[in-house]
Amino acid sequence: MSDIIHLLPDNVANQIAAGEVIQRPASCLKELVENSLDAGAKHIRVIVRDAGRTLLQVVDDGKGMSSTDARMAFERHATSKIRQSSDLFQLRTMGFRGEALASICAVAHVDMQTRREEDEIGTRVEIAGSEVISQEMVQCPVGTNIRVKNLFYNVPARRKFLKTDQTELRNLIAEYQRIVLVNPQVQFTFVSNDEIISELPTCTQKQRIEAVFGHSSKPYTGQLVDIATETELVRISGFIGKPESAGKNGQQYMFVNGRYMRHPYFHKALMTAYSGMLLPDHSPSYFLYFEIDPEAIDVNIHPTKTEIKFADEQAIFQILLAASKEALGKFNVTPSLDFTTESHLDIPNQIPNIATISAPRIQLDPQYNPFRTQVSHRAEKGWEKLYEIPQRAELQVEEASFDVSLITENTPLIQWDNHYICALTSIGLLLVHQHRAHVSVLYKVLLEQLASQQATAQPLLFPEVVELTNSDLTTLEQLLPELQSIGFGLEQFSPSAYSICSVPALLGQKNASEAILQVIHSVQDTEQSAKQQWHEMIALSLAEQMAIPQGKLLTDIEMRDLVERWLHTYTSRHLPNGQTIVTLLTHEEIQKRF
Repeated sequence: MSDIIHLLPDNVANQIAAGEVIQRPASCLKELVENSLDAGAKHIRVIVRDAGRTLLQVVDDGKGMSSTDARMAFERHATSKIRQSSDLFQLRTMGFRGEALASICAVAHVDMQTRREEDEIGTRVEIAGSEVISQEMVQCPVGTNIRVKNLFYNVPARRKFLKTDQTELRNLIAEYQRIVLVNPQVQFTFVSNDEIISELPTCTQKQRIEAVFGHSSKPYTGQLVDIATETELVRISGFIGKPESAGKNGQQYMFVNGRYMRHPYFHKALMTAYSGMLLPDHSPSYFLYFEIDPEAIDVNIHPTKTEIKFADEQAIFQILLAASKEALGKFNVTPSLDFTTESHLDIPNQIPNIATISAPRIQLDPQYNPFRTQVSHRAEKGWEKLYEIPQRAELQVEEASFDVSLITENTPLIQWDNHYICALTSIGLLLVHQHRAHVSVLYKVLLEQLASQQATAQPLLFPEVVELTNSDLTTLEQLLPELQSIGFGLEQFSPSAYSICSVPALLGQKNASEAILQVIHSVQDTEQSAKQQWHEMIALSLAEQMAIPQGKLLTDIEMRDLVERWLHTYTSRHLPNGQTIVTLLTHEEIQKRF
């Protein structure tokens, strides 16, 4: 019987590794630029053609390599960053595994030229599919110039998963921004199809943020406040957005020791500091830079190195929370009470002698009858029933608030504070919360679509890719049938991401990725797992995002249409989450105020 276990060829092993390390052109850009940074480059130029599909080139002025190192760099697990396992706990470089170049050359044609400053002539290496085509001496400037051509040419399945050039270019720019934001001391240039997309000189961190995101006459960094704290455990610096500048798609970046990271726990600390300051669907921008002893973190837990473990996350959580609150309070973003200042009230300098104060005189009328005016025309018997009036009025308000016939097509409607629709009815003033009323309408529609599995889908011109954590992936896999029945077209893009090809027509121009994440987190926040509860959570979450935004000015026609649609589906004056949609101020209540 022949043996069944055998060693894989190097090129096959490298292709398997490439599936984890190089998922798309943006992954390739990240690895190459990080190598340039580790080489001490002061100017890095990124050139792409066809969104990296045809060409992805990185040119730097770093240290360069000798001819031996240039050849060895493409071997798997060949690295200059570490020598022994203990070095993993002293990492100061971006790369260390020695897998990136080997993975890239396994799935692309690679042409690299490199020269050290002390060498008179450089080295050129050509590799395709892990096979060395040629190595020769060439004349080239100091530094490294590496061209990656025809990415995934020998892995048709992976190349087929690449999205449109517009989508892949967006991912390239997003990865590029993560790198430039944490390296303001380096000059960067980004060129796409012979057009300069970005040119960033050396500058400060704040200037780099402005250069990346400031595209209007009003400075982007004017919306940010400084945050800075230093302890024995960690040093945190950077900028956080003012609450009034928060939006639905805030720019949120965290870096540790110069490395971009995702950390939901630290994000929660920051959101806790903003508690009570933001609208429900808004989030602030932030740019946070952590500096910590490398021994206190572990970056070697995921191929992309964006998930990082901290030895003392709880302590850093509290430090970040305190620093954020201090930053918001320091710049008068949060209201504060100052107990050290003197009161402006006119208070006598001395308290008068208590003995000199005479007791107050109260005049009593023993003949006064508080019920005289109310019962003078009634029989004396049964006057105590007057006490039942408030209870009856209260009952009337409760019942009237459920009576949709109070509003007719001739009922005058006005908008107040861009939040409420006021209806002048025969028994009082009816106040309808316009956003919640629209949520109620959409909630019923979405529930029906989930039950019948008949929804109108709207294809996206440029499909979106949503990155997910392991827990989010598990939840999404459970919700896939419901999401697809409501109009979402979802295809798995990679082990940790899904591509959104279509969305429910009701979603309109809203962010599809944000809608998916909101649904996932809504379901995760509930302990109920029955399909009916899932339907309700999905419908409510999507309805919240699809509804007209808070504070929207409505025309008379829009108000009338919204109220009519809401009355048509009316079953309760509350949303499923308990929020009040409508309330009534009766004539009696209004008169009491006067």
